[in-house]
Amino acid sequence: MALQRVPMTEYLMQKGYLKQEQLEEASKVQAQTGKDISIILRDLGMVGEREIMEARAQEQGHLFVDLDRFSIESSAVNIVPERLVKLHNAIPVKKDGMTLWVAMENPNNLEAIDQIQLASGCRVRPAIALPAAIEDAIRKNYASSSGVATSDDGGSATAAVSAAAATGNVGGRADFRALMAQAQVQRDTDKAATNETEGDEDMADQAPIIKLANALIQQGINDRASDIHVEPQQKSVRIRYRIDGVLMEAMTVPKNLQAPLLSRLKIMAEMNIAERRVPQDGRIEVRTQGQEYDLRVSTIPTPFGEKCVMRILDKGNAMVGLSKLGFTPENQALIDELISQPNGMFLCTGPTGSGKTTTQYSVLNKLNTVGVNIITVEDPVEYQLNGLAQVQVNKKAGLTFATALRAFLRQDPDIIMVGEMRDLETAEIAIEASLTGHLVLSTLHTNDAPSATIRLVDMGVEPYLISATVIGVLAQRLGRRIDPNHKEPYEVPAIDLRRFGFQFEDPDEMITLYRGIPHEDNRMTGYKGRNGLHELMVMNAEIAELVTRRAPVNDLKMAAKAAGMKELREDGLAKVLMGQTDPEEVMRVVFTAGF
Repeated sequence: MALQRVPMTEYLMQKGYLKQEQLEEASKVQAQTGKDISIILRDLGMVGEREIMEARAQEQGHLFVDLDRFSIESSAVNIVPERLVKLHNAIPVKKDGMTLWVAMENPNNLEAIDQIQLASGCRVRPAIALPAAIEDAIRKNYASSSGVATSDDGGSATAAVSAAAATGNVGGRADFRALMAQAQVQRDTDKAATNETEGDEDMADQAPIIKLANALIQQGINDRASDIHVEPQQKSVRIRYRIDGVLMEAMTVPKNLQAPLLSRLKIMAEMNIAERRVPQDGRIEVRTQGQEYDLRVSTIPTPFGEKCVMRILDKGNAMVGLSKLGFTPENQALIDELISQPNGMFLCTGPTGSGKTTTQYSVLNKLNTVGVNIITVEDPVEYQLNGLAQVQVNKKAGLTFATALRAFLRQDPDIIMVGEMRDLETAEIAIEASLTGHLVLSTLHTNDAPSATIRLVDMGVEPYLISATVIGVLAQRLGRRIDPNHKEPYEVPAIDLRRFGFQFEDPDEMITLYRGIPHEDNRMTGYKGRNGLHELMVMNAEIAELVTRRAPVNDLKMAAKAAGMKELREDGLAKVLMGQTDPEEVMRVVFTAGF
């Protein structure tokens, strides 16, 4: 994707790096000496080397990468030999499919680009970086020049890296190399004194592994990841972060650190580290930079060892207002009206990871007042809110959704939230609660809003009970948001938007849309954060009558659309036209086979 080019001096002035009078003075010197304007600006101390390189990148239509801030991916470093990066003073920073981003002093060095492409097997996209920063990054990221020294007593890693890891303040993925080197030395020392099994458990309590585990979690939080995947492979351990709904490879850990690292994570999650044959669940509480996070930890056995997934739950997300979830003004007004009802059932639907829980908690947070008694039953309790009675399912003790709901009806509730309606018994008790004067919130797994009523019928709920209790169904997805600080306009024919329900008179009409520009601030993806796409069906007399006589889902959908419901794809189109996302992202999260 080509960047919009801006002349160097114009860019410097736009950014406030250079003043008009300074430019005039430098132009006079250039007229006398004939030197390049950038050299004159630097020599006169008007603009720094970094600002000049950044402006030069903009002028040439390339990305500028600040290597002091950018987290270099080990998956990129590992496929280019050290010999080449030193020869051309160029370092790979990110691998995106078969595209390799390489930070270089001179992005027009075709020889360097050709040799790196041949060695990596990827298409090289050059970016500009400061020469000194490239040299420093090479020293940190390549083994023979990483600065990790091994002492006679098995200690390793530079003091700076050790201090950063000890405090949990890991600046970038380059630090992981030092931590892994330190952990390997410790493991080799421990193995000489004990057998393999005991060594794995003992090493989990050693400082290097503790630092590595802490750094792995800290980096995930810093990168705004929703999940951390620790995946054993045949010869290594792959670490991936799910950022804005998409998994991205972060680093590769040596195979001999697999067992102690997994043991350390299981100790933190209060799991049984001796049991490796069955799945386990646990929880880790983390506090960093004044923010509290809960990590839901799950392990499963695989042929190459236990795989561990940690879901990062930011407790602050539970306090997000409904107005910040991306609803259109029309849907926002309808939801406010629905949740103000004294009784009835309001459902959220969508696949796992579509933001249903966040929406439900945002509703509860809005309704949570002194005069209201709110009780929830969840599996597990993801966010803890003051003023709510939250009950966690415990199947071993006989506490299921159904048994909890029965008890709730004797607790004088006004509002009940059921984490998920999974069976007929739970659904029937929830419906009974709504019929007896309670507002019930819950979730279902369906692709769209009208299908929720069909799903309840399939579970065995009588259709007349559904039409009498369900007041609204919200289907939702989460799509990546275009980075608002790095985006560019482009035009497409109106006919290209037909699949989203776009109405047009002239198919040759050109529509202006926006797309993200890859930048270090958005990890070279062009996206930053996520935005909700919604489909809200409000129950009315016509839809209720169709539900009662078991009408097919297409009839329900037509009736809902006639009543004003906007389909997911139409809501996505609205957000595309507003410049919040792009058509490709809407297609990725909304469109399915047979849509």
